[in-house]
Amino acid sequence: MSGRPVKRSLTLRQHRTSVSLEEEFWQAFRDIAHENGETINGLAAQIDETRGDVGLASAIRVFVLRRLQDAASA
Repeated sequence: MSGRPVKRSLTLRQHRTSVSLEEEFWQAFRDIAHENGETINGLAAQIDETRGDVGLASAIRVFVLRRLQDAASA
């Protein structure tokens, strides 16, 4: 676990963008997308639509954190 962000490209509504997340967040994000039967591009697009003025990487981290908190309290 290095804790360094890893930059990956995503496609949101036919536009490419780069997002930097720590590997642990990428893995949790992939797992959540898989559980929902979605791609990470599709899930990122949903988050992008509702994030307001928050950066996409931050919005994804908060989304992942909330999902894990919800799962832990269930």
